[in-house]
Amino acid sequence: MTASATDDRTRGEEPAIIDVHDWLQEVAGHTSMEVTRLPLEELPGWRTDPATGNLRHDSGGFFTVEGLDVRRPGEPVPAWTQPIINQPETGILGILLKRVDGVPYVLMQAKNEPGNPDGPQVSPTVQATRSNYTRVHQGRAVPYLEFFREPRGRVLADTRQSEQGAWFYRKRNRNMVVEVAERVPAAEGFRWLPLARVYGLLAVPDRVNMDARTVLSCLPPQRGAEPAGGFAAAVARSRDASRGARHELGEILSWLSGARSTADVRAALVPLDRVRGWRRSGGRISHESGRFFDVIGVRVEARGREVSGWSQPMLAPVGTGLVAFLVRRIGGVVHALVRARVDPGYTDVVELAPTVQCTPGNYDHLPPAARPPLVDLVVDTLAGAAPGRVRFDTVLSEEGGRFHHARNRYVVVETDDDPLPGHPGFRWLALHQIDELLRHSYYLNVEARSLTACLHGLAHGPAYGVPSRARVPLLTAGAR
Repeated sequence: MTASATDDRTRGEEPAIIDVHDWLQEVAGHTSMEVTRLPLEELPGWRTDPATGNLRHDSGGFFTVEGLDVRRPGEPVPAWTQPIINQPETGILGILLKRVDGVPYVLMQAKNEPGNPDGPQVSPTVQATRSNYTRVHQGRAVPYLEFFREPRGRVLADTRQSEQGAWFYRKRNRNMVVEVAERVPAAEGFRWLPLARVYGLLAVPDRVNMDARTVLSCLPPQRGAEPAGGFAAAVARSRDASRGARHELGEILSWLSGARSTADVRAALVPLDRVRGWRRSGGRISHESGRFFDVIGVRVEARGREVSGWSQPMLAPVGTGLVAFLVRRIGGVVHALVRARVDPGYTDVVELAPTVQCTPGNYDHLPPAARPPLVDLVVDTLAGAAPGRVRFDTVLSEEGGRFHHARNRYVVVETDDDPLPGHPGFRWLALHQIDELLRHSYYLNVEARSLTACLHGLAHGPAYGVPSRARVPLLTAGAR
């Protein structure tokens, strides 16, 4: 059974949001996925290289788990080694967009991944690695891929963007939005949804997957009804490129270029069996402190996927992270405080990150100087729940194809003051400047892109299903 964008429109301009939840449950009912933990040594199709200890697939495709040696002279933690996922191929993350009576609709997929914490999530039209779409797994073809490999329609966004620089080594995906005029039926497991409704779902824990969030962040502002007032209206107005900014864009680019040129970071792949402070026992690889993450193995049995079953290693983080923007209105324009962040897996050394991006408990054993600035300010604000200061607060999961139950608490906190005046590692960016940078590659990291999509969502419609504060666990200074 298929449906066009107009089929959904005929049900009313704002169908109840529960329809999407019902759709995800319906898909879950006929596309089962069973994930079983296996020792790394027992993963079918994977082997440990006897010379290096690296984990690799028998086909030579997909990805490898290797070691990374990082040197940062003069920093509170000047050197470390760790496991890291090396997936050098570039995948495609693409969303089809169609306007019906002037209203933008997007074709989304209900997709389950072995690392998802709670079943299928709203996902892009196409979400495929190169190994997937060249069918290394010998599975079915990826639906709608032809719209993106040689774009059929008006290209609204097309950039290569990085992924988690602490867990991936130089991983990137092509993020695309293509607007079509032709009738494109929605295949089984897909649905045309109003763009505003997808933005509203960002307020619901674990409903919109990471790949959809990063693509949505790259989408230029779309015409629509502007919110009546308050912070949502300020966000909408602040995406207007004619409005002012605290710093000129050229100044921001020069600051970032300087950070990239002066950061002393030496990161090199090394054999996995040479990482220090990590142990392989009990069928997994773990840090001796119990922090950071584990490398685990899983067997997946799936119905309704391109492949019915497979096995793979996955990275399983310890604890829930905290990702936060401090935002401030400067001259009536909403600005976000971004940080020039170094991660060893970035292609270009430094990318712009949220104000706070960490798992607070990972720093408990390190010198105080290693603790990220402003993390305690954000944690204290959340604990106090100052009325009107917390503009967004939802736990969202990360990419479920490589990470097992990886979740971050995404937060936007409005402030009236600059908590770090003159700090060399931070700058205030107007929202329209963030839009401009997202037209290009490797400026904003994936966490900042996710949070940017959440900010955009505030200006696109009601925050459907906003969770009560009691349902969102508070992070304390010692929480993981």
